[in-house]
Amino acid sequence: MGRVVMYGSVSVDGFIADENDQPGPLFDWLVGGDVALDDSGEVKVSQASYDYTRPYWDQIGATICGRHVFDLTDGWDGKPPSGVDHVVVVTHRPAPEGWDPAAPFHFVDGVQAAVARARELAGDRVVEVAAGDVGGQALAAGLVDEVRMDVIPVVFGSGRRFFGSVGGQHLLEDPDVVIPGDRVLHVRYRVRR
Repeated sequence: MGRVVMYGSVSVDGFIADENDQPGPLFDWLVGGDVALDDSGEVKVSQASYDYTRPYWDQIGATICGRHVFDLTDGWDGKPPSGVDHVVVVTHRPAPEGWDPAAPFHFVDGVQAAVARARELAGDRVVEVAAGDVGGQALAAGLVDEVRMDVIPVVFGSGRRFFGSVGGQHLLEDPDVVIPGDRVLHVRYRVRR
């Protein structure tokens, strides 16, 4: 069984988007470098960011996100982002009207069911959970093995929190990866069990 990783780009003060659901400069590190991170030619990062991010992306078998992110991105036009094989969408609503049933998107009610479905789809590969409410729910339920953050040097002051509205304290181990890139600090924590 692959590990479950909560992941996202985050402001120094802990936000993944502002109050208008805009990421502002949180993804600038993905277009400010000179090393292509994928085949699109649009995503270019520093060598340090490439060396950290590309091997991780290659391990992802399924990504979990909430319906809010799915709707904001228009379902990535039916093509999972970053070359991921499957996207599991946590939602209480059915797939959008006219949605292609052959697209590798799976609509599931609840975080536990989403992680179980994503694990089936990913096999031994990583299950990635998007930061925000869904990621916070997965962490609170004890389903997350590690937290990866791409910390961006900006302060939002308010907006959508990296851990959503997770309640209570959840201990992480000391960071086992801290890598500076251009306009980003990559940090990885294992979840303390």
